[in-house]
Amino acid sequence: MTDAEIQDFVTRFAAAWAARDGHAFLDLWHPEGTLTTPLVNRTIKGSELNRLLEVQKAAAPDFVWQLLDWTSRGDVVVIEWQTTRIVNGARFDWRGVDKFRLRDGKISDERVYCDTAPLRALRTGETLEPITQF
Repeated sequence: MTDAEIQDFVTRFAAAWAARDGHAFLDLWHPEGTLTTPLVNRTIKGSELNRLLEVQKAAAPDFVWQLLDWTSRGDVVVIEWQTTRIVNGARFDWRGVDKFRLRDGKISDERVYCDTAPLRALRTGETLEPITQF
């Protein structure tokens, strides 16, 4: 892929998140594409993304996704992101990275890498403590 094609992909991906538009996501996916994320109990097919987005919207209607940075090499694109929402009256920020393998300009494989500890602590009401005090 050319640099312009990759830039277009990143722009369309960020726009799909900004709009939380399931159809825009589907347009980015190869028919056999898959999503692997620690946030869901199984691998998701690209054709299921619209449903996954609906579940996410219901669980976190104020959820905002932001593109922080990205890079690419060949058919691999890596995007760093941050999400924000209000939980119990306070802002909650959380970061992660998505690694995409593109085929014919569409996602054939997406893997989400993120620390789920802040989300688990939020769910249980625990205070997240650093592992090492320095």
